[in-house]
Amino acid sequence: MPFVLKLLLVPSLIALVTLAGRRWGPSVAGWLSAFPIVAGPILLAIALEQGTDFAAVAAANTLLAVLAIVVFSIVYARSAARPSAGVARCLAAALLAWGLAVAVLQGVHLPTWLAFGAVLASLLAAPRLIGPAPAPVAANARPARDLPWRMLAGAVLTVTVTLAAGGLGPELSGLFAMFPVMSTVLVGFSHRASGPGFAVALLRGMVAGYFAFAVFCLVLALLLPGRGPGLPFMAATVCALAVQLAIRVITQPRSRGMQ
Repeated sequence: MPFVLKLLLVPSLIALVTLAGRRWGPSVAGWLSAFPIVAGPILLAIALEQGTDFAAVAAANTLLAVLAIVVFSIVYARSAARPSAGVARCLAAALLAWGLAVAVLQGVHLPTWLAFGAVLASLLAAPRLIGPAPAPVAANARPARDLPWRMLAGAVLTVTVTLAAGGLGPELSGLFAMFPVMSTVLVGFSHRASGPGFAVALLRGMVAGYFAFAVFCLVLALLLPGRGPGLPFMAATVCALAVQLAIRVITQPRSRGMQ
């Protein structure tokens, strides 16, 4: 089962999000990609291989790692707002900022509820810090030639993190489960194909979707210890879906106005 999760589920979900984004535009793509379609299977594989107590600590640190993803999103968007900034420069700046944020978070040990509050505060502040899209957004379909590369990136990330979980320990496993593979792949390709405005709109959609991600990690961190993985993961998924749909209803009029 863990092998199937690593090599089939994550790339398949990345492909579905990519195709949905090409059909409905960057806001929907960002909103969908923020759902735990990468970190969720990684945490499940960790729970199956390392035990639920280990996975609970990893989930708590994955929750905290949302702060690093917010930093990634803000730095990429601010870099993309500069007329001379290309995709490579924006990605380099954003990944460097993510790495520095992870380095800081390694030394941070917060109670789960306090970490959840910090993540919510950062998500509420992020849209203003990201700023407006620097160019009009065009939600046109794009060629699918890059789709295999996106799927490969998801598979490599999942296999790498889960194989290294025992050596990294639950804290680092949780932090690296939130490596911005979706942000890097989707935003980078979208920036190149459709311009910085499309990329920034995608990042805004991702930030809105991370509320559900935070709830997913919170539920896992609270329910996994002393239990099997089935019920906690089902409960976390149901709660995340409810929050995801609520966020979409709340933000849909605003996102239409931006597009």
